[in-house]
This record gives sequence, structure tokens and C-alpha cells, in this order.
Amino acid sequence: MRLSRSALLDRLLAPAPDAARVAWLRGVAYAHRGLHGPGAVENSPTAFARAVAAGLGIECDVQETADGEAAVFHDLTLERLTGEAGAVADRTLVDLRQVALTGSADTIPALRDLLALVGGRTPLLVEIKARADRSVAALCRTVQRAFEGYAGDHAVMSFDPRVGRWFAHHAPETVRGLVVAEADSPGWRGRWRRRRAVWHARPDFLACDVRDLPSRFAACHRARGLPVLTWTVSDAALLTRAREHADAPIAEGEGLASALASP
Repeated sequence: MRLSRSALLDRLLAPAPDAARVAWLRGVAYAHRGLHGPGAVENSPTAFARAVAAGLGIECDVQETADGEAAVFHDLTLERLTGEAGAVADRTLVDLRQVALTGSADTIPALRDLLALVGGRTPLLVEIKARADRSVAALCRTVQRAFEGYAGDHAVMSFDPRVGRWFAHHAPETVRGLVVAEADSPGWRGRWRRRRAVWHARPDFLACDVRDLPSRFAACHRARGLPVLTWTVSDAALLTRAREHADAPIAEGEGLASALASP
């Protein structure tokens, strides 16, 4: 069967990973920002401990601190999840570790704190929150150094294709993913942008918005050997969609409860 030009470019510029290398990604329910809920704030040590106890994989977010460390926190600013204000990037890790998460005894953890807590007991996805106006190299290097000596299954992923490219060149042993939301960029320009992002990032897997599924883009790359994970699976109907069109859900709330009830 003759391949299209774009399929040939996919093979050349973003080859599919070795199947055994990415097999662990499939068939796992990942707790989106940990198993959070009453008494457990998202991306908190308590939420991560609950996910481990429930036998779930973990998805989390990291971003760069003022002193070049990796803090586990989703938002660029502190207001929504703490009693403080200001940008995470303006605080040092020592400072952030003392910031209490609202309604919890937990404080903001470092990536190294999370790795020590999980200890390789469950698969871990780390979304790197890169900023378009900054180089990604320093944060990628910090994340990779945190993983040195870590024995558990783990992967990095990002919306920013520069992250995947950095790991492809400097730490190719680390499984890397590209996060995709098709609704953010519709039409032919969006399709071209996504294709270029894949060629630039050279991902081992995709993490796609569940609202975009079924997706020709996701199905194409899944067919050629890239696992497709999907986010954020927040109810039973979305879990059904995820199971039909992807290899693993990144879930929370009712979606995660449904995944636990029907593994």
C-alpha cells in the first residue's frame, strides 16, 4: 500500500516508538492531578497518596520556580489554590514548600517530593508547564535530573513541542508525550500546526482532549504505534468514549469513580 506524503514524513521526522518501551502507558487509569476531592487538593501529597492507595496511575503538573527548581502546581499564579497571591515563577522552592494549599494541611510539593512519595509504585505522567516566552531547557533539565535513579515507570509531556524535542535530543531514554487540544486551533491551519508539532516534538505518545475524540489525527498516530491517552475524563460517558478511541484515560471525579468501578 502506497503511503501518503504526510505519512512518509511522519515516519521520517517522528518515528513510532518501540512497542515494548511504551507498553506500560496503556490500560492504566491516571488520576488527573492525583485523586483529589474533599480533604485532598489537586496536585497535593494527600491526593497523590490516595491515588497510589487506589492503584491508580498519577498525572501531575510541574513548573519552574525562581531558583530553577520544579514545583508541582498547575496554575501560573497562587490565588486559586492557596491563600496567597503572585506568580509561582517569582517564588523559590523553599518559599513554595511553605505555602499551604487551601483547606488542607498540605503545602506545595517539589517534584522530588512526589517521586519520593510514589517510590515507583505506580506509573507517573509529568506535564511540564512551559511558557512560550521562555526557553524550556532549564526546566527540562531540572525535571530530568529529578528522575535520575528513579526506577518507576514515568513519562513527561507538554503542550509545547519544544519540551519533547529537548528530551528527544538530551534524554531520549525518557518517554515523552505531546499534549493536544484540537478545538484550540481548528481548520486547515490547526491541522498543519499539529502535524508540525508532532514532527518537532517527536513524541512517543499523544495526550488528547477527550472532547476531540473520535479524531482522525489521534487515530492516525495511534494506528502507527503511538499510544493515545486522553484528558480530562470527568464522567461515565466520557470514560466510554475514552475506552473506544484511546488507550488510557486521564480522569477525575465521576470519570475516575467509573474507572475504579469497572476497570
